[in-house]
Amino acid sequence: MSLQIGGNVPQFSLPATTGESLSTEQIRGEQATVVMFWCNHCPYVIPNQQRVIDMQREYGSKGVRFAAICSNNSESHPADSFENMQHRATEMGYNFPYLHDQDQSVAREFGAERTPHVFLFDGAGKLAYIGRIDDSPQDPSKVNSPDLRNAIEAVLAGRHPDPDITGPMGCSIKWK
Repeated sequence: MSLQIGGNVPQFSLPATTGESLSTEQIRGEQATVVMFWCNHCPYVIPNQQRVIDMQREYGSKGVRFAAICSNNSESHPADSFENMQHRATEMGYNFPYLHDQDQSVAREFGAERTPHVFLFDGAGKLAYIGRIDDSPQDPSKVNSPDLRNAIEAVLAGRHPDPDITGPMGCSIKWK
């Protein structure tokens, strides 16, 4: 299954690196929710960490919440184990929940394919944007198209993002 633009945010509850389990309702923002499929080892995620921390800081007061989900097979990719996720979240000072999808069911429900792979939902929980953070995942100085920022701004202004789908750029999810 894969989510379509206009579809509802899937319901889930996953363990967070903080030691609690968080549900869809607990991670939702009043105006928008950004769910990112993420991991520790991907060379496309690593340079985006600070950008996402900065966006959460910038948009949090506007009712936008970010959450990252690691769905990678940690047996084949030990860097993505829950323990290593906890370490990364602390080390980087993540200001958003980092959740563990050990059985990969949430990634399958979303139709996630890559890390990072972004899903932006509006305040009503309807999917408004799917795709990449921007067009230069490895070098922030070369961003020409800040796709996620543009989509968030559109949602906050009550408009439909254009484009509403961009191709995610990153590593494939490591399936079991």
